[in-house]
Amino acid sequence: MNFNSINYIVWLVLSAVFFAIGEFLSKKFALNPNVTLVIIILLTYSVGVLFWLPAILQKNQLSIVGTMWSVLSLLTTILIGVLIFKESLSFSGIIGMVFAIISIILLSNG
Repeated sequence: MNFNSINYIVWLVLSAVFFAIGEFLSKKFALNPNVTLVIIILLTYSVGVLFWLPAILQKNQLSIVGTMWSVLSLLTTILIGVLIFKESLSFSGIIGMVFAIISIILLSNG
């Protein structure tokens, strides 16, 4: 497969989504621990790492790609917490999310 045929941002989004799924499963584990769930969590995080590799290979700028991945992972984790687990987000948290989105836009244009 030619990893360069897919834009690095797509790889980052896929990686962040699998990280967020891992976070979702981790919360489920915290509520009801079991070994099977641990194995599924490890596999999910591993798939996320596999999606990360083409992104860093294609862009080859850790400072930009790593920051974008961190922000995307943060945003997806927050959304899961708020939308699925009904956790609350303060006004300053919402402002932080807006700035995080702005940072992704600025980094992707750089």
